[in-house]
Order: sequence, then C-alpha cells, then structure tokens
Amino acid sequence: MGAIPRHGFRSGIEPEDADMRWKMKLALSGTGMLFVSALLFVLLGCSTLPTRPVEPAVAALPAGQDTRLDEVVQPALDARPGQSGFHLVSDGVEAFALRGLSGRAAERSLDVQYYIWNDDLTGRLLALELLDAADRGVRVRLLLDDMDARAKNFAIAALAAHPNISVRLFNPFASRRGLFGKAMEAVTSFSRINHRMHNKSWIVDNRFAIAGGRNIGNEYFDASDHVNFNDLDLAFVGPAVEQLSASFDRYWNSEQVWPIESLSPESVSTGALDDLRSQLKAYEAQARETPYIKAMEGHDAIAAARAMALPMHWTPRWQVLSDEPGKATHKDSPMEASAVLVGLTRAVDEAASEVVLISPYFVPGKEGARLLLEQVEAGREVRILTNSLAANDVAAVHGGYSRYRKPLLEGGIALWELKPERVADTGEDSGISLFGSSGGSLHSKAAVIDNRVAFVGSFNLDPRSVSLNCEQGLLVDEPVIAAQVTALFQRMTSPAAAWEVGLENGDLRWGDGRRSFEKEPGASLGRRFQARLARWLPVEPLL
Repeated sequence: MGAIPRHGFRSGIEPEDADMRWKMKLALSGTGMLFVSALLFVLLGCSTLPTRPVEPAVAALPAGQDTRLDEVVQPALDARPGQSGFHLVSDGVEAFALRGLSGRAAERSLDVQYYIWNDDLTGRLLALELLDAADRGVRVRLLLDDMDARAKNFAIAALAAHPNISVRLFNPFASRRGLFGKAMEAVTSFSRINHRMHNKSWIVDNRFAIAGGRNIGNEYFDASDHVNFNDLDLAFVGPAVEQLSASFDRYWNSEQVWPIESLSPESVSTGALDDLRSQLKAYEAQARETPYIKAMEGHDAIAAARAMALPMHWTPRWQVLSDEPGKATHKDSPMEASAVLVGLTRAVDEAASEVVLISPYFVPGKEGARLLLEQVEAGREVRILTNSLAANDVAAVHGGYSRYRKPLLEGGIALWELKPERVADTGEDSGISLFGSSGGSLHSKAAVIDNRVAFVGSFNLDPRSVSLNCEQGLLVDEPVIAAQVTALFQRMTSPAAAWEVGLENGDLRWGDGRRSFEKEPGASLGRRFQARLARWLPVEPLL
C-alpha cells in the first residue's frame, strides 16, 4: 500500500524534585485519581467510537456459470458431487502468486479478510490487484483487523473511495492516528481492544479460496531479507468455499465491524484514491525488476496456477471451523466460545494411534496439558513442534510455554523446537533483537491425526487463540493432504531444522544429534531473562 507518514511522540513526566513526586503520589490516590481520569477524558475526548451505522446485511455473490473460474471449477464439481478439492500451499512464493493470479482472474467478487496487511512489496502488489479488480467491475470487500490496519488508515480509507470497494474494520480504535492516542485507548478500553480478529481468507468469485496461517506481508511469502516464516495455507474449491464465504458474511455484518468511512470520512476521497493509484502503479513498475518477482517466472507452481491446473485432492469429509465474531463475550466456557477449539479437540479425541501438532505459539495451559497427556495414557503417540526461544518472535510466549515443557516430556510426549535459520556453531544467536528474531520462525498452525485428518488454520495452541482472538481453520479428512503435512513436520523436526527436547536425570536437554545443550540453545542471556520474567508474571491468560 502507499507510503504512510509516521508520527513520533514524546510523553511522560519526570519528577525533578520532592514536590513533584508528592504531586504525583496525590494524583494516584483519591481526588488525584479522579483528576487523572478527567484529564484522560479531555485528552481522549475525540477517541469515542461513532455510532455504528445500521446497514442492511450484505451477502457473498453466488457462484455463477460465466466467469473463467466458473468454467474451470464447475465441471470438476459436477464429476464429484458434494466434494471439495484441496491443495496444500507450503511454499511462500506459490502462496503469494496464487493470491495475485486468482485476484487477477476475478470477474465477479473478491472477499478478503486479514489480521495483518503490511506496507511492503507483496502488500502493495496485492493491494493493486484489489484496485485493478475493482476497476474491472469486480465487487471487492476488504475486512481487516484494526490493530494493524490503523497504521495504514489513510491508504486503506483511500481504497474505500472506489465505488466497487468496501472496507470494514474489526473492533476499531476510535483514534485514527498517533501512537499516544492508540496507547491511551488501549489502556482505557483494554478489555475491548484486547479482542482481535486473527482470521485469514482470500475468496474469489465464490469459487476459489485460500485460508490458513498467512497474513499479507513479505515475511509470509519468503520475500523478506530478515525473517521468513514457515507457514501453511489451503487453496480449495467446492462447497467448502461457500462455507468460508458464509463465515466472511457473518463477520462482515457483525456488530464488531465498522465501515471505515464512519471512522475516517475525511480520508475517503477520490483525491486520496488517485494518489494511491499512482503510487501503486509506480511501485509496480519498480517491483518488476526485483529479484523476487523475476525469480517467480521459473516457478513450476506458478506456471500451474497460470494455467489453472492446480492439483487438487478431493474429499466429501471436511469442516470449515470459524469462531463467532463476538467470541470474547462468552466468558463461561472456552469450549463454548471457540468453534475452532471444539472441532480440533473432537478430532484429536477421535484419534486411534497418533496426534501430530504444529503450533508456533504453544502455551497449552493446565487443561490443555492434561488433555494431551491423556492421549498418551490412552496409548496414542503425541508429537509436537513449536518455536525455540531463538526462533520465537515473542519471548513472553516462550516463557508461558516453558512451564509445561518438563511435565509434557515426563508424560511421554515427544517435543521439538524449531531452530532459527542463522545459528552460530557456538549455539548462541548473533542478531536476535528484544522483539524479534533474525532468520526463520515457525508460523504454521497445523495438526495431523492418524495420518488421515489434517488441520490447517490460524489457531495457535495458546490462551489467546482459545479465548481472546477470533480464529478459523479447516479440517480435511484426506490422506494425501495429511501425508503432505506429516512430511513437512518430519522435515521441520530433522536435526538440521530443530532441536529435540528431552530429559537427562530430570533436567532439560536440547540436541540435534551433533551437539547437546543444557540451556536454551541459540538464545542470548537477554532473551532467556525475558522468557523467565514472563514465566514469573501472571500473564498467561494474555499470551
């Protein structure tokens, strides 16, 4: 998307003498607290969400017979009544190309739902595909979570000025610019702001869809110079697309979603749209010369996508799992609140011999750990892959996970932690920041049950996915898809890619067949401290 101006800020009070410290103490008690609240109210007076417009429900356009996708997909469906076809997308370049090429093929509708849409090479080029589709007369609906979208508010609002593009934001911030306003709103409305939409969907003509773990951004499509995620999507056709469209409609029409023109009416203008269009077109011309775009020309999967000859594996046994938009309002039972958790748990409980789990953020909690250990007690093999501390981009999450590591191992669960791509022979990292990791990181959320049923989605095995974030995923009962996910698990848990975690005389050990470590390998002292601090603090429900 277009370049967005960045606005810095400075705030805070530094007491310089005893009198100032006394005044601050007063402000934090009694009358002083009321004064602070009143001051915040004045400062944030413009940060009240407007009345949500009451609009008629809008539904996905039904599949037809006249578009190129109709002509390709319908004969395959006629030959397989009631079945859907699935294609596992593990390659980042293919994942980007499938979105771009399918968007270019759209003739009727594009319904797009994401948690993150980055302002970078892939984000700008896919935004241009939306704009070009709208120029062809395609109806475009763009639904974004506002935690990320707010930072791109002006460019996103400009898109909404197109007569064929509608933009809506999930659980928006009232303040539309400035870090101070965002921070204060997060403090004063934390219980609301903490509820996010983590879903990822790309739906073309109600005929073809892509859903899974990938957001829109270079790191999700193997286009980043710094960190590239191991991630998964499913591309699919058939009745499963209609169910995903129904989920999209449920969010689009929900009370948690605002049209962007009701939040930033001044930014929805034809002038802003013209500026954005010219920026994107100029950027597209430059992007053609980048190594990433040039390398796509020789990619076999992209050639297959261009020819609309994507290999599909067909099955009548599948489920589209999607949480309700108002999920966080269900306080009584996580099992009632999360349709994704219910569906995945049921599939795991029906396992006969083996459960394989891939989760970048893995904080099972006491109840989740108990359920996993019960699988082992019932004679099933349980194998789990998550990020190592060196590969995890959120050290606090690793701290929450670490408290369960030893009990899971003692109970017979096999555990691997993914290595970052760049780890020195010493086992210590040489460039991991406080807030991220260089190299590679696991982002796939997947499961395989009995080498037959595969799950791919946005759902992490952590408290946030269970209770706070809206999530989605697909369960596919198809042996080839299951075997492909299993092969990826085996590759990612190989000694070259991961450390196997074990116990030696009751102490944790990490090994790869060549070396063994007594401490978190590849992680600096600073990151180990962050993880340890998060383990001590009562923050697990927020992880």
